[in-house]
Amino acid sequence: MITKEKLKNYAEKLMFNMNESEYETLMNEFDVIMEQMDLIGKIKDIEKVEPMTFPYNIYVNQLREDIAKDPLTTDEALQNAKEVKYNQVKVPKVVG
Repeated sequence: MITKEKLKNYAEKLMFNMNESEYETLMNEFDVIMEQMDLIGKIKDIEKVEPMTFPYNIYVNQLREDIAKDPLTTDEALQNAKEVKYNQVKVPKVVG
């Protein structure tokens, strides 16, 4: 069961700013999802069904072979970077 405290903890870790009404809405949505999962769990022989990752089978591989041609030098790759440190693009910290 999901609690408001857990939601607040997750929201804080993900740096979401949510008000109390949003937490209530989210908790209601989780309740609906849990009810739906319970209903699905009651389907006879559901455990015998193979999980589906795509609605139909695709047998044609449409991806090209990955062949490297004329790779960029490190200097060429970094020439437009705003900030470079240790031959890498430096980006701002986004997690606590």
